Amino acid sequence: MNKDNIFALLKKLVETESPTHDKEAVDCIGAILTEASQKLGASTTVYPQETRGNHILAKWEAPGTQSQKKDILLLGHMDTVFPLGTLEKMPFYEKGDKTFGPGVLDMKGGLVIGLSAIEELLATDTMPNRPISMLFTSDEEVGSQTSQTIIENLALNAELVLVLESALVDGSIKTARKGTGIFTLRAKGRSAHAGGAHAEGRNAIEEIAHQVLAVQRLTDYAKETTLNVGTIRGGTTSNVVPDFAEVVVDLRVMQAGEYERIEKAMHALNPILEDTSLEVEGELNRPPMPFDETMKKTFAKAKTIAQNEGITLKARGTGGASDANFVSALGIPVLDGLGTLGEGLHSSREYIFTKSLVEKTELLVALLREW
Repeated sequence: MNKDNIFALLKKLVETESPTHDKEAVDCIGAILTEASQKLGASTTVYPQETRGNHILAKWEAPGTQSQKKDILLLGHMDTVFPLGTLEKMPFYEKGDKTFGPGVLDMKGGLVIGLSAIEELLATDTMPNRPISMLFTSDEEVGSQTSQTIIENLALNAELVLVLESALVDGSIKTARKGTGIFTLRAKGRSAHAGGAHAEGRNAIEEIAHQVLAVQRLTDYAKETTLNVGTIRGGTTSNVVPDFAEVVVDLRVMQAGEYERIEKAMHALNPILEDTSLEVEGELNRPPMPFDETMKKTFAKAKTIAQNEGITLKARGTGGASDANFVSALGIPVLDGLGTLGEGLHSSREYIFTKSLVEKTELLVALLREW
């Protein structure tokens, strides 16, 4: 396995900034990945997007591939949460056993692992006799609005989907994820002068304060359901009774039926103050990925393959969501967290343990070869 090539590709990807909302920047990453895939013998397909980066599908079919066999699909996203210019204050560098940089963990390290596994299979003449596809998407960090349908359509033709998001810091892959949703709750009141006509006003911030408490009480830890009022805004200046206030609520659910419970409760909220009103909008963005029978069988098979290679494979759940949630909801076998190990997601501290690039490549090679 060529460790220098692995690290060089990681450096190139991290030093090519790719914030989700900058189509041109994400397309630059897409061009690098397209070229790298084609050098490894892949055919590539571009899914053009108007406002997001283009999605790219790379596909490998080794000589002797059995056309009746379904694909193994690898999923990875090219976009990051970091704006252009982040590299100036957060450069790519290696220190001790860690490598730092914007997006190195989420998830450019995972993209490198995917391509490095293909390179290793080709170099050792051990490509499986089934097609391997890898989809590079551009909008995972903002909900995968333009890529969800593509992901689902490709997954329906796959025997297995492997998601190259980062592993948990102890090396565990992810076999359960919560579903995620966003609700926006708005309160409307009546503005008035805070000194001369205070009684005539209807304070929307006061109203939204009552509603914040009601929303937070919908959390049920026993059912792994959480609601978090994450942002709040309202009013114009301190001497005006505010006629508008708004909160944005993050929702996480694991169990079936919990989203429906929360949706019903959110739309059943009633104003507390006289002459105020409420508006609610929101939806479940990603369904839950439970540790169900399909997941149990999928992980058990992966664990056996890993053991045969001398690799100890661990797994557990996490409260975050990814594109694996879409796949799980279709009943397609999926494993997530096959990317690098590290910490500091979405922060200036983001890093990976450098050796995990090779270790996770070795695991992915085994899964692709033996599945």
